[in-house]
Amino acid sequence: MAVRHQLIHRTPQEVWTVLSDGDRYGDWVIGPSRSSQQDGNWPDEGACIAYAVRLGPWEGKGRTVVRYSEPPHRLELEAYSGPLGTARIAIEVKPWGEDTLVILDEHPLRGAGGRLHNAAFDAVQQLRHRRMLKRFAEAVEHSVPSVAH
Repeated sequence: MAVRHQLIHRTPQEVWTVLSDGDRYGDWVIGPSRSSQQDGNWPDEGACIAYAVRLGPWEGKGRTVVRYSEPPHRLELEAYSGPLGTARIAIEVKPWGEDTLVILDEHPLRGAGGRLHNAAFDAVQQLRHRRMLKRFAEAVEHSVPSVAH
C-alpha cells in the first residue's frame, strides 16, 4: 500500500477549496494531460471526472468517481484506468497547528493492477505520490491567499 503525507501551509478549508475544484484535478494529479467534470457536482458522492493521459502519440482515457466525501476532512475516490483496472485513492485532510497535514493512501483495487500489485509497484507509487503531493501543496499555496502565514 502506498501511503504518503505532505504538510501544506494553509488551513484544512483552504486545502479543501482546491480538492473540491474538479477542473483543477489535472493541475496536481500526476498523469492526466487534461481533465473535466463529467457527471454530478464534484466532490459529492457519485460525481465523476473524466481525464486523458498522454504518453507520446498514445492517449488513454479514464475517469475518477467520488466514493466518499466528508468536507473538509476526507475524500475517497475510485480511478478507472481501462485495462489497468481501478485504484482506491483516499485523501485525508487534518489540521496541524496553523497548517494542514494531507495523507494520501492509494492502492490497486480491481483488474490487472490489483492482480499484479507488489512491493516494486508500491515503490514506484511512492515516487509518484511524492511528486503529486508537492504539486498539490504548490497548487494550494499559490492559489489560496495566506491569512495566517
